Amino acid sequence: MTTFRIPKSAFPNSVTSLSLFCGFLSIVNSDNGNLKFAAILIVLAGIFDTLDGLAARLVKVASKFGVELDSLADIVSFGAAPSFLIYKAYFYQFGPWGIIASSLPVIFGAFRLARFNVNVEDLTIKKDFTGLPIPLQAAANCFFIISYYRDGKIIEPFSYFFLPLVVLLAYLMVSNIRYNALPKFKDKKLAERIFLISFFSIALVLVILTDGIVLFYFTILLVFFGIFRHIFYKFFPISE
Repeated sequence: MTTFRIPKSAFPNSVTSLSLFCGFLSIVNSDNGNLKFAAILIVLAGIFDTLDGLAARLVKVASKFGVELDSLADIVSFGAAPSFLIYKAYFYQFGPWGIIASSLPVIFGAFRLARFNVNVEDLTIKKDFTGLPIPLQAAANCFFIISYYRDGKIIEPFSYFFLPLVVLLAYLMVSNIRYNALPKFKDKKLAERIFLISFFSIALVLVILTDGIVLFYFTILLVFFGIFRHIFYKFFPISE
């Protein structure tokens, strides 16, 4: 009698599929005009994207298939879905130019993921990122919409910053600016763990008090930290 066995890789791959499903649902909701919910779904996809890596480490599975599946899910959830979302939220009014501007996250995101995949050597080693990670780009655009989309439009004066934000985030994905990978909590010392727990606790309180608007500024802080550090090392070339 043949015993049916579920491979270990099915666990993290299922979590990746949930991220992909959230990206698809986001596109559907953007098309139906539920733009804030569509943005929230992309953020939820980002949570699943983080959890699939944790799941892979939990069951001790790392495969090239998983890397490729993760990238395919990323281009939908953090490329196509945000591109369609920002088009429906703001850029639709600019005709063909709006379509071109809206396509930047998915096009530059594809280049970003392709470069990452061809440079992967050891699947078990989590290195820092060259270029802005595509989920962080998506998060910045989504939190902007969650914060400043009101009554069917991006409120002024924040609407004037949307195009520069989209262009900057797209460029950063294909830049050579280094961004840190997420730290492994288990590798931290006790004092570092206490600091991280305190930081995230304070952040959670601020999120509640500001109705989530502070999340956009947290994300932008991470984006610009990479830029400022890159400029600093250009003028003061010491080992990073």
